[in-house]
Amino acid sequence: MSARKLRVIVTRKLPAPVELRLKELFEAELNEDDQPFSEARLADAMGRADVLVPTVTDKIDARLMARAGQQLRLISQFGAGVDNIDVESAVQRGITVTNTPGVLTDDTADATMALILSVPRRLFEGADVMEAGGFTGWSPTWMMGRRIAGKRLGIIGMGRIGQAVARRAKAFGLQIHYHNRKPVSSKIEDLLGATYWDSLDQMLARMDIVSVNCPHTPATFHLLNSRRIDLMKPDSFIINTARGEVIDEAALARAIEAGKIAGAGLDVFEREPAVNEKLKSLPNVVLLPHMGSATMEGRVEMGEKVIINIKTFADGHKPPDRVVPALL
Repeated sequence: MSARKLRVIVTRKLPAPVELRLKELFEAELNEDDQPFSEARLADAMGRADVLVPTVTDKIDARLMARAGQQLRLISQFGAGVDNIDVESAVQRGITVTNTPGVLTDDTADATMALILSVPRRLFEGADVMEAGGFTGWSPTWMMGRRIAGKRLGIIGMGRIGQAVARRAKAFGLQIHYHNRKPVSSKIEDLLGATYWDSLDQMLARMDIVSVNCPHTPATFHLLNSRRIDLMKPDSFIINTARGEVIDEAALARAIEAGKIAGAGLDVFEREPAVNEKLKSLPNVVLLPHMGSATMEGRVEMGEKVIINIKTFADGHKPPDRVVPALL
């Protein structure tokens, strides 16, 4: 494949510096209008491309993978998560899958921390009042929220992003607790002052704020279901900047409406771009349009990783960000 320029098909519009470099290096087909690929258009791309560059909005299942052309040997995902790709089917067909881990850690952690600060303090509610012209003057008992310092933060998923959230939260005086498949090293625990909970149920029952920072896998689908949400304290909050499918959105809406928990801050949703209508109507819920990683710096770095993965693969070497099914 190195004797000619690889045909690289990109499914969404990427930052200009990334697209320019792709065109310089490869025979790149770009998505100029930024319209999501239909299944038919995605199948056509997979039938013609040497390398496909999809994003998390492209569902590439086993059925679609079976329609890939023989020349397709690399799917270089523009994104850290790969739950939209049937990686096992790809590997069985001799197709390598890569992603872009690490570059969005700080951006996502910043957004998570912003929600951790703003939801209990009701900052978005206050901004809405100001925009509507409803501010009539200061009052001792008006728009009271919850203090952050001293509260217990329970982090679900202590990977790169979870640890970055913990570092930020510790600086604001929160007590750090976490649930993970296994404990992190004692060195990291000591650095963060973090307490490990083997039982998610027990942790949820004792936390003031719960931050979801784990990937979406079959094991984490609706990890926070109705039963688990009911374990939480009535003055607690849920923050999710990971994947919408981890939370049963309908159960969350019911719990908040019934006063079983105090509120939520969500940047991701179970059926994006659709959002549960009940959640949209609740004043103590902050909803963001999946913008946790939306920085120019982060998106350009993602593109650079995509390019490095493609170039390394084209040179006959294993890409640095190759996804191995057993590690998912």
